[in-house]
Amino acid sequence: MGQVGAHTSLRCGSVSLSKVIAIVLCLPVTSAWAQDNTAPVPAPDVARADGAVAAPESSDTDTDRGTADATTLGTIDVVGEAVGGNTVPPAYAGGQVATGGRIGALGEKDAANVPFSVISYTDQLIKNQQASTVGDVLLNNASVQQAFGFGNFAQIFLVRGFRLAGDDLSFGGLYGVLPRQIVQTNFVNRVELFLGANAFTNGVSPTGSGVGGQVNLEPKRAEDQPTRQFTLGYASDARFIQSFDLGQRFGDDKQFGARLNVRHEKGDTAIDGANLGDTSVGLGLDYRGERARLSFDFGYQRQHIKHGRSVVYTSGLTGNEIPAPPDASTNYAPSFNSSELENEFGMLRGEFDITNHWTAYAAVGANHGKEDGQYGSPTVTNLNGDATVSRLGVPYETHAFTGQAGLRGAFDTGAISHRIALGYSGYYQRSDTAYTLSDTVDTNIYEPRNIGYLPTLFEGGDLDDPNVRNRVRSSGWSFSDTLGFFGDRVLVTAGARYQANHVFNYTYEGEPSGGAIRGHDVSPAYGIVYKPTSWASLYANHIEGLQPGDAAPSGAANVGEVVGLVDSSQYEVGGKLDFGTMGGSLSLYQIRQPQGYINDNGIYGYFGDQRNRGVELNVYGKPTELLTINASATYIDADQVDTNNPATDGRTAVGVPDYRLVLGGDYQLPGAPRWHLNGRVIRSGKQYADATNDLKVDGWTRVDLGVRYRMPLGPNDARNIVWRANVDNVADSDYWASAQGGYLSQGEPRTFKLSATVNFD
Repeated sequence: MGQVGAHTSLRCGSVSLSKVIAIVLCLPVTSAWAQDNTAPVPAPDVARADGAVAAPESSDTDTDRGTADATTLGTIDVVGEAVGGNTVPPAYAGGQVATGGRIGALGEKDAANVPFSVISYTDQLIKNQQASTVGDVLLNNASVQQAFGFGNFAQIFLVRGFRLAGDDLSFGGLYGVLPRQIVQTNFVNRVELFLGANAFTNGVSPTGSGVGGQVNLEPKRAEDQPTRQFTLGYASDARFIQSFDLGQRFGDDKQFGARLNVRHEKGDTAIDGANLGDTSVGLGLDYRGERARLSFDFGYQRQHIKHGRSVVYTSGLTGNEIPAPPDASTNYAPSFNSSELENEFGMLRGEFDITNHWTAYAAVGANHGKEDGQYGSPTVTNLNGDATVSRLGVPYETHAFTGQAGLRGAFDTGAISHRIALGYSGYYQRSDTAYTLSDTVDTNIYEPRNIGYLPTLFEGGDLDDPNVRNRVRSSGWSFSDTLGFFGDRVLVTAGARYQANHVFNYTYEGEPSGGAIRGHDVSPAYGIVYKPTSWASLYANHIEGLQPGDAAPSGAANVGEVVGLVDSSQYEVGGKLDFGTMGGSLSLYQIRQPQGYINDNGIYGYFGDQRNRGVELNVYGKPTELLTINASATYIDADQVDTNNPATDGRTAVGVPDYRLVLGGDYQLPGAPRWHLNGRVIRSGKQYADATNDLKVDGWTRVDLGVRYRMPLGPNDARNIVWRANVDNVADSDYWASAQGGYLSQGEPRTFKLSATVNFD
């Protein structure tokens, strides 16, 4: 049986990983393991003609092209794993999550067979929640917290309490391809969340973030049945959305495929005075032959945010409290607050089956991005909401080139099976930027002043043609062997990645600054999976990594400089359960990484470590024919250690809630299979906005609700209209959603979303 979940590890006191592995290996081996897991050499998964593994039908056939109101829930028999590793695992019962995801160089894997934590959200969930961005999708997992970037509108995530920048999302397993601030979902088939340290499996990310987890997006592919969808939508206050999704396969064996997704959105948001416009295009072409598979993906995104609401800085506070959040729709940003973002990106990938058990693969990708922003974020000075604000203008341009190649295979040595993965990955990025800065003026976050454009007081670089500010080169080799014992009931993975990193910083005039930062290291990884029964697997892992440090944020004296290299390590243990219609996981972990913040001298650097110890619980599936659930919970003890500062040592790390809960569900009305209700409750615990823990941010709760109806337009339901209505933040709660980075990001106000998707046969 396939399964999915988040799974993790902890090193407790003197209990080392080697002892944990020894204990696991000594557990009794029963004879209850399913027969389909006894083959020592993996056979290819049973794949659909569109290249994806066949998924089980559920009572919710609300895949827009459903031909029946309800079907009997079936079970999945997964026979081995595809050596190629580029076929997405099937959906789990209920269709909201998948049974696995991409494990970096290992490829797409069933979660039950790897000693890592992965959960993958499907296109069905994205559509039914009307999730327009990747951030909207990741709200479904308690281990992920969302915030804005430092002064801009980028979606920033905290995974297991560690920062994941938008720059560091991968596309089809390839870094450096996607837009760096906001990524739309119209061209996305899966949002795959890898929980935990991943330097070994994924390599070094472009900015070095993602120690606590990583996100990979899988593109949409043409399916066997043609796709003909057109959607009209509306979101409060006055945003109008149009999109279409066209897919077709060609050839005698349907070996050629094309999928085109276009989305356009424009209008006022639920935040006072804010206006959003975006256009997103995704084109996916693919070929699937008897032994060769080839795909090409091209994307274009353009976004214009006018009078966007910014973050709130707390560095001006002199007391030990923070102001209460304003009304959820209040826009305390100056009217000049805006950003234009434009990205062109593409990826070419190929696989070739050398034999039935050996596959070679290669991929290349590129991204060109341009940004032009005028940013103004208030710095609050007292509990009355008084604040100061200035204007920071930043033109930014980036060029990224990335590639990977490798070999995956399987063979036996006696009773022991082997799954080999050998891979190379390389990444290069150049960033060009300049800035203008105004003087400060007074405002108030509760009664904002009408502030027009503020004149330039300082500037750096060439605004019309920005100079290079930094270059990052990263490359590495990885090798791993997963050994299967007792008919693959015990799987031991051992591997290592050699990584070389080169960071070059420049002044705003384009002159070298501070010398190059170079480093290389071998990052080992160890993991074990033990399957005592057909419905349970236990695992443990240890991963280390070397990554480039963060770029110093605005507000630091060394703004824009990439500061040093970062060593991180993780210990993790967990268990996964799969009862066919219900699955779950329980996980424990410890992750340690150097901690970055701005010190008393205004310098951004690494001062001590952040050590996160946590527990994660995931539950998902269909407890009844009518109900689908997707729930998760996490508790994190995030400490600052070895800071050499009594005021911060042992204190809670900035911006990490002590707990988070997410409870989501989808309910088919009895006797009315075309009607579905869905809902989600998010609860986040307290967090701190400063390293000394003087500024506490209270916990918060948010409720989202939705309803949909599939209206047939023909006798076989192939033609239909799916009506969807969702309300985010039903109670219009006012709350500070995040203190990540030491600044406050406010939660979105109540937002109504309506859409009608017409499906043609």
